[in-house]
Amino acid sequence: MNLHASLQESAAWFELLDPDQQARVVRDTTIAVAEPGTIIEHRGGIGHAWIGVLSGLVKVSVSNIDGKTASLTGVPTGGWIGEGTLLKRETRKYDIVALRQSTIARLRGETFDWLLDNSVPFNRYLLHQLNERVGQFIGKAEYDRLFAPDARVARCLAELFNPLLYPSKSMRLEITQEEIGYLARISRQRTNQALRALEDAGMLKVEYGAVQVLDLDGLKEYDV
Repeated sequence: MNLHASLQESAAWFELLDPDQQARVVRDTTIAVAEPGTIIEHRGGIGHAWIGVLSGLVKVSVSNIDGKTASLTGVPTGGWIGEGTLLKRETRKYDIVALRQSTIARLRGETFDWLLDNSVPFNRYLLHQLNERVGQFIGKAEYDRLFAPDARVARCLAELFNPLLYPSKSMRLEITQEEIGYLARISRQRTNQALRALEDAGMLKVEYGAVQVLDLDGLKEYDV
């Protein structure tokens, strides 16, 4: 894998760095492939790296001592997660789990800190990302409590097309109905019903193993 080219394609912040900074990032980033169900990072572990999804799909989840699990969000190709753990220098408060085979990048924490000290554009990017993530979780708390399953699926999909958190030029996302159900926390059967309702409303097209979004603003506002 050409890591430099992969970061150019899957890390919006990489293009904001100067050539020397890019070279250090490439040198200090490792790549691994995670199979479906693999816990990429464990809750309670020390954060040593910033985690990027170069391809695939992962979920951020929490669980209790009884084994009950709650998905907090999904992170598709182009997303980076874990900056809060590095900034606060605390143990990780969630698991990061691969939902499908995913190529995972790990940027060393020391290099992450070095970028904070040496790149104003990187700081500005990170500030926007943190602000957007706060808004995302406030919105999720709202629709998890107030919205019916169809609207929960709509908002869940809209999250995965957030241009700041998960930059992508495509409105097609490779994701199965089972994976959507994991993220929206509803059954696969109910997910199928919700997707059909959204398709009938002209907001998306369901494909085999993928969803093509036709009306992103409509998904963001859907509350039927």
